[in-house]
Amino acid sequence: MTTTDQWPVLIIDDEEDIRDVTALTLQDAGYLVETAPDGAVGLARCEQFAPRIVITDIRMPGMDGIQVLEAIKRRFPDTEVIVATAFGEMGVAIRALQLDASDFITKPIHTEAMMVALERARHRYSTRRQLKDYTRQLEKGLTRTTRQLEETAAFQERLIESSMDGILGCDHNGKVVTFNRSMEQMLGLDRAGVMHRATLAHFFSHAEYRRFQEDLSAPGHGGVNRLMLYDTRLLDHQQRPVPVQLSAAVLMEAARATGLVCFCRDLRRIHRLEQEMADQARLLHQDKMMSLGRLAASVAHEINNPLAGILNYIRLMLRTFEKGPVSADKQSQFARYLALVETETDRCSKIVASLLTFSRRSPVSVGPVSVNGILERSIVLARHRLELGHVTLVTRIPDHLPDVNGDANQLQQCLLNLIFNAVDAMPDGGTLTLAGASEENPGIVVIRVSDTGIGIREEDMAHIFEPFYTTKQEGHGIGLGLSTTYGIIGRHGGSLTAASQPGRGTTFEIRLPVEAAVINSPGGVA
Repeated sequence: MTTTDQWPVLIIDDEEDIRDVTALTLQDAGYLVETAPDGAVGLARCEQFAPRIVITDIRMPGMDGIQVLEAIKRRFPDTEVIVATAFGEMGVAIRALQLDASDFITKPIHTEAMMVALERARHRYSTRRQLKDYTRQLEKGLTRTTRQLEETAAFQERLIESSMDGILGCDHNGKVVTFNRSMEQMLGLDRAGVMHRATLAHFFSHAEYRRFQEDLSAPGHGGVNRLMLYDTRLLDHQQRPVPVQLSAAVLMEAARATGLVCFCRDLRRIHRLEQEMADQARLLHQDKMMSLGRLAASVAHEINNPLAGILNYIRLMLRTFEKGPVSADKQSQFARYLALVETETDRCSKIVASLLTFSRRSPVSVGPVSVNGILERSIVLARHRLELGHVTLVTRIPDHLPDVNGDANQLQQCLLNLIFNAVDAMPDGGTLTLAGASEENPGIVVIRVSDTGIGIREEDMAHIFEPFYTTKQEGHGIGLGLSTTYGIIGRHGGSLTAASQPGRGTTFEIRLPVEAAVINSPGGVA
C-alpha cells in the first residue's frame, strides 16, 4: 500500500479548532493535509488539491455533509469520503454509507477511530483503483478479442463467399444455414429463400437423395460420414438436374452429428470444355485426313514412277536369265540394275514411312523434335505435288537447327498445311522457298514458307486464322488448315504470322521456342 506522506487528505468542518486539531494529528501521522471551512470551499479545494480522502462534518451551515458527499461522488467518484456525525445520528450515518461514503466517525473524534477509518478508506481507494485498472484491462482485452473474433468471422465469411465452389451447410435438423454466392449462381436460387427454410433433401430428386444418404453412411467414398469427389445431380430453381462433383462431411461434436457441409463443383462448364476439346481433336484429325487426301494422289504418282522402273529392271533380268547362262558383262550390268532397284526401293520406303507417320492417329507424344528432320520429311511428301504444280522448290535450311520440344507429327502437319496452301496460291506455277534459322537470345527456331503466288488481300489478312474462313472456291477447302496450324503452334508456345503483297506472294513465319513445351490438351500442346 502507498505510504501516508503520499496520501492527500482534505478536512471540511465549520469549527476551526476541530479542523486544526485534526489536521495536526494527520500531519503527525504523515498525511498531506488541506482544510476547508464549509462545503463550497471544500469542493473548490477538491478541484485544486485533488485529495484521495475527504473527512467532512455532517452538520454545516449552507451545505451539509450529505450534500458535500453527493457533490464529491458525482464529480470525483474515486475520492473516498469519511463523514463525522454527532453521537446518536445513526440515520444520517446510514444514509451517508448508502451514498458510498467509505466510513463514519462520531464526534468528539478519537484519534484511534479516525486512524482506523483512514486505513479503511485507503484500502478501499487502492482496491477500487486496482479493480478499475483490472476492469480496464479486461475491457481492453475483451475489445481486442471481440475485434479479432469479428475479423476472423469476416475473413471466414469472405472465404466462403469467394469460393468458386458452391458451399452448402446444414444444421442437425438438415436446415440450410450456409449457402454461398456460388451456390446461388449454380442453382439460380436466392439465398433469402433458402436459408433456415429449405432442407438438404430439397436440392435432390428422391432417388438421388436416397443414393446420397446411403453412400454418405458407407465407407466406400472416403470413409463413413464422408464423401470425396462424389458425382451427383442437384436440382436448380426450375427443378432441372445440374451435374456436380461433391465433397461432403458430417460435422461431429462429442460423438454426436451436429450438421453437414457440402462443397459442390459445377460440372456443366467442365463438360462443355471436355466436349470442346473432343471437338477440337476431331477437327484436328479431320484436317489431317483432308491433308492426307491431298497427299494421296501426289504420293501415288511419286511411288508409281520408281515402282515402274523397278518392275522394268526385274523383267529385263528375268528375260536375260531365260536365254541361258549370264555372261560376265551381263552380271556387271545386273549389278547396276540391282543398285538402281535398291535406290528406288529405298525412296519408296521413305515415302511410305513418312506417309504412315503422318496419317497415324497416335497419342500426343512430347519430346525433342528435329526441325531439320520434319523439314526433310515434309519435302519428301510434298515433292510430287510441287512438280505437278510446276512449282520450283528453293531451300535455305542450315544443317544443324536446334531441336524443339513438342509433337513431331503435329509440327509436320503444320508445315505441310503451309506448303500445300502455298502451292494452291500458285495455280500457274512459281517458286516455293523453305528457310530456317535460329536466334540465340532468346532461343528461337524460325521457319519461313514463302511463295510467289497471288497473295492475300488486305481485308482478308485479319481473318485468315479464323476457323472455317477461306478464300478458296467451294470444294477446295473448308478453312480449317490455317486455324489448326495457328492453334498447334500456339500450344507449342510459339507464334505464326503472315505477310503478304497481293500479286507478289505470301510469307508465313513460324517461331518456336527451344525450351520445353507442355502438352495439356487432346491433339494439342500448351
